Amino acid sequence: MPRTPGELPKGPRITDHISLGVVTKTFPAETIDRILRETGRQSQRHRNLPARVMVYYVIALAFYAEVSMSEVLRCLLEGLRWLARPERDVRVSGKSGISQARTRLGEEPVRALYRQVVGPIAQARTKGAWYRGWRLVSIDGSTWDVADTPENAGEFGRPGASRGKSAYPQLRFVTLAESGTHVLFGAEVGAYATGETTLARSVLEHLTPDMLCLADRGFVGFELWRRTAETGAALLWRVRRNQVFECIERLTDGSYLSKLYANDMDRRHDRNGCLARVVEYRLKGIEGTQELYRLVTTIIDPDRAPAAELAALYHERWEIETAIGEVKTRLKGRNTVLRSRTPALVRQEFFGFLLAHFAVRSLMHEAACAAERDPDELSFLHAVRVVRRKIPLYAAIPPSGAGGLS
Repeated sequence: MPRTPGELPKGPRITDHISLGVVTKTFPAETIDRILRETGRQSQRHRNLPARVMVYYVIALAFYAEVSMSEVLRCLLEGLRWLARPERDVRVSGKSGISQARTRLGEEPVRALYRQVVGPIAQARTKGAWYRGWRLVSIDGSTWDVADTPENAGEFGRPGASRGKSAYPQLRFVTLAESGTHVLFGAEVGAYATGETTLARSVLEHLTPDMLCLADRGFVGFELWRRTAETGAALLWRVRRNQVFECIERLTDGSYLSKLYANDMDRRHDRNGCLARVVEYRLKGIEGTQELYRLVTTIIDPDRAPAAELAALYHERWEIETAIGEVKTRLKGRNTVLRSRTPALVRQEFFGFLLAHFAVRSLMHEAACAAERDPDELSFLHAVRVVRRKIPLYAAIPPSGAGGLS
């Protein structure tokens, strides 16, 4: 949809400078410089917009998705006059200069920063993050509209519509989310036509044996189940009503043992099956619910995870829906299309959003732990507004790229 460029406040306030630099604390300059060296994208000569500044700029774009790119850059650098060197002229490049600087940076450093820094952060005392020693995580996917350019359309494709094609190309992504903190980690992005189960295969490497992974019906298939179980993580996935699970043994808590097979032939001959435990339950007295819900889990022993507890636990899967909504609605804004006009910059912008979300969620987790509260009790939107007010702390980054961060 057409974008009306917005404007940001014409200068930082003193309270912004004496406050905690949320983003620079989450992503220290030393870490960014190391990643720039590893990816070969460090600035080779003096530039007005060196690589380190552009990494922070990509993250800042996520906080001001509906504001013009030059205005975001001005907000990033404006405080330099007040904080560092009042005599230095802050040069705010035009749209072309910013695009060239983003292109020089590329997607690799931003993706690498996400891979190396963003991950589960729940501590033992984090409320809502654990079940009997397992760290609760979920896996799910979604789509985002991207700028309508021939390059983006060719790379990502468009969804179908009732009349012709959709107005915008769309990317598809799959991610893991830590239930207790809403941190989105291990994300993979691809074309709209790429299935979620295909993208999920690249996400599995981020699962560890101390995790209990929740997933909805669309992910349950023999091959993906087998691969995910091989990570050592415990699984609790909902299955479709028409999937066949024969009862091998009824257990004391009402659940039963069964097997997943790759095809009907293997099922008939009982070969190459994956042993699983099936939990069936009903939600009585609640409107709009289905007659029967079925979950499958790799936790075979009912003493380790009773059926009633697993049935009650599954609703935690909705935390990932909330986390994705925070990025797509609360952070990006409703009906706002990703602004980048080339596929590489779309992916750069996508990971910039996830980095921005992680910075906010890290702040919220720290505040919740200090107050001994559940992070779910805090307002994500309020936290975003706080961070937006503190973006001028980037003034500690000289435009020349020289010097460190205060």
